[in-house]
Amino acid sequence: MTTHQEAIIDQFTRQAISFSQSAGHTNEESLRLVAGIVELASEDIVLDVACGTGIVACAFAGIARHVTGIDITPAMLEQARLLSQTAGLTNVLWLQGDIETLPFPGDSFSVVLSRYAFHHFLNPARVLSEMVRVCRPGGRVLIVDGCPPGDKADAYNQFEKLFDPSHHRALTLEEFQELMTGCNLRDVRRASYRMEMELERHLATSFPKPGDEETIRQLFVADIGIDRLGVGVRMHRGEIHYAYPVMVFVARKAG
Repeated sequence: MTTHQEAIIDQFTRQAISFSQSAGHTNEESLRLVAGIVELASEDIVLDVACGTGIVACAFAGIARHVTGIDITPAMLEQARLLSQTAGLTNVLWLQGDIETLPFPGDSFSVVLSRYAFHHFLNPARVLSEMVRVCRPGGRVLIVDGCPPGDKADAYNQFEKLFDPSHHRALTLEEFQELMTGCNLRDVRRASYRMEMELERHLATSFPKPGDEETIRQLFVADIGIDRLGVGVRMHRGEIHYAYPVMVFVARKAG
């Protein structure tokens, strides 16, 4: 196991419960948007890569024939199992594994997705190539992630690394498009939304390194009305609010 993988497991073992309850992650409107854009149907066999606490997988399981979720962090999968049991879902399977070498034969799934995870990947091209490999010809590949403007990406990644030391790098719109067109995908479509956050609530459920919480506060206060960070920092009723710019990409695997 690499040092980076150990950092991911450390962060998300600590974040597992709060992650499963986060309003930004459980937002029903965004879940409906991604299910709609991927044209999820009752006959679909779905794979959720880096599924976390299973929020998307369980939402999709309410429509699709079957959903498999795979993640590297046991604590996240424990929350996913609890979520599926509470919902009474019987068409889901949870696996722990390495997403750079997916343990499935080629052409196994009609929908392969990953939400809020690509910014953690050291080799996003490798992960996407594996997602495409296990997707059936004509099937759909879906990626949802924070996507900063190119001229603000460095500042965006700076504060994200402070929030979460396992953050690697968020890709820009242009980088995502290049990545997808280079992986045997066609008919790329996209949508966007903003994931609203309040700073202190986010800090309370994050695990920055000692001393970095105050650095984050200072960065955000200094960015009010300026938007160097690309998240529209603003004051609202005495609290610091901002919004992650999220892009949704869906494409078909060439037949």
